[in-house]
Amino acid sequence: MFKRVLIAEDHEIANISVVKTLKELGIAGTDYVYYCDDALTWIQKANQSGQPYDLLITDLSFEEDHHQQKIPDGSSLIQAAKRIHPHLKVLVFSGEHKPAIIDSLFKELDIDAYVRKARHDAQHLSQAINAIYNGKKFLSPDLKLSLKEKNAHNFTDFDITVISLLAQGTLQKDIPLYLQQKNIKPSGLSSVEKRLNLMKEVLDFSKNEQLVLYCKDMGII
Repeated sequence: MFKRVLIAEDHEIANISVVKTLKELGIAGTDYVYYCDDALTWIQKANQSGQPYDLLITDLSFEEDHHQQKIPDGSSLIQAAKRIHPHLKVLVFSGEHKPAIIDSLFKELDIDAYVRKARHDAQHLSQAINAIYNGKKFLSPDLKLSLKEKNAHNFTDFDITVISLLAQGTLQKDIPLYLQQKNIKPSGLSSVEKRLNLMKEVLDFSKNEQLVLYCKDMGII
C-alpha cells in the first residue's frame, strides 16, 4: 500500500475524514495542507529529500482568503506537481459533478481517480485508493452514467459553436451568416440543421432548448 500521501484540502473536516480513511487502509504517512502553493512546496521538498509522495489527494476548488496564492486551484496544482513528479498518482476529491470537466481531468491531466464529495464518499475513497495502488483508474459510480451519456455523442468544435450561438440567443436561421463571417465550414443552413438533428436524435431530445440546457449542465458550453 502507499507509504506517503499528501492531501490538499481547505476544509478541515474533509481533511479529517480523508485521513481517517487512509488510516483504515493502513497508511500512516499522511500530511495535509490548506493551500495549493504549500502542497507544491511539500512535494518539492519530499522529492529533494529522496522520500517523494506516492499519492496526491486534492480538491479542485479552494476558497480565497488573505493568503495570496500563485496556484489558484486543484487543476493547476496537478499540472505543477506532475512537472516536478511525473509519476505522482493523483486522486481528485471534489464536489464538482459536470461530466465535461471530470472527463478532461482524466484525458488532459491524466488523473488516476475521481471521487465526488457525496453520499458514500468514504467508501468510494477507499475503493479509489485500492484501485490506484493496483494500477487501475477509478470514477465514483454515481458519475459513470453521466459520463456515458456525454460520450454518447462526440461533440465537435462545429457542434459546440452552433450550440453556443443558440445559447447566446442567436436564431437558428441566422447561424449560417455568423459561420460565413468567421470562415467556419460548413456554413450552410442545411448543415446546421443536420448537426442539430443528429445531436437531438442521439441524446433523445426534441427541442434545441433541451440540447442547450443539457450542454450547459454537462459543462460542454
